[in-house]
Amino acid sequence: MIAYLKGIVGDISEDNVVVEVGGIGYNVRISADTAARLPSMGESVKLYTYTSVREDAVQLFGFLSKNDLEIFKKCITVNGIGPKGGLAILSVLDADSLRYAILSGDVKAITKAPGIGAKTAERLILELKGKVQMDETMISREIRATETMGQADTPQKREAVEALVSLGYGQTEAMKAVNAIEGIEEMDSGAVLKAALRKMF
Repeated sequence: MIAYLKGIVGDISEDNVVVEVGGIGYNVRISADTAARLPSMGESVKLYTYTSVREDAVQLFGFLSKNDLEIFKKCITVNGIGPKGGLAILSVLDADSLRYAILSGDVKAITKAPGIGAKTAERLILELKGKVQMDETMISREIRATETMGQADTPQKREAVEALVSLGYGQTEAMKAVNAIEGIEEMDSGAVLKAALRKMF
């Protein structure tokens, strides 16, 4: 199997990139998040790949880091989530955010992915929670900060997160939006909520 492709970025779309290697252009399926982070056309890129072999098609799925590839491979072990579903999830959550959503049981965050319903999200959390805890010990500082927010941070932050969740946002994305606000110490909970809502759009 192909472990990675290292070549020149050709055509890019929301879910596909052509990587030219030695005069051959490889079509590689990618998430929207990966598409947004790719180098410009004509520049070099390295994509870690997963090869999907079916009776009617052989497809390459590409990721900019081993971190992304590993969580994708875990997702597609869950019944009802194939490679397309795995890409959909990683289009709305980066690898660390997805791990945190799994660990915290944040169904709403996962169901933001097109085609992923609540039952599928619950199954993914149930099946991967132990595997993520055992295998993925390095969580980014950003996610560590959101994990401890409810325990040690200010009341206005907690109230803003609760308000966002009541409006239908997932806890993971709510905490990330609130944590991204600067000068929060001088704001009341209403101002924090308004600033967080602006971060959502």
